[in-house]
Amino acid sequence: MAFPKLGFRTDHRNALLRNMVTSLLREERVQTTAARAKSINRLAEKMITLGKRGDLHARRQAADFILDEEVVKKLFDGLAAKYADRQGGYTRIIKVGHRRGDAAEMVILELV
Repeated sequence: MAFPKLGFRTDHRNALLRNMVTSLLREERVQTTAARAKSINRLAEKMITLGKRGDLHARRQAADFILDEEVVKKLFDGLAAKYADRQGGYTRIIKVGHRRGDAAEMVILELV
């Protein structure tokens, strides 16, 4: 899967995306730039789909990507049941304006 580079080396970008997806699933809402939100969105949707599958292989795949075991438990126990009848579109992006320092477009990425 191709991702925008976001101005980072590959290892730094992967760490950023893993941290942001973990934070999104824990807090159910994060504020970030629009470019980062679009990248995080794809991965968060995949993690929720894994949670809906619910088998051992899906749990191991999610645990390999998500950094916190408590978030993995929340994903499989709470969020999977919440989105059981939904066929995708688990997140929404809300524009909130521009960042003061560099005028980057800021958004709120949240679970529906």
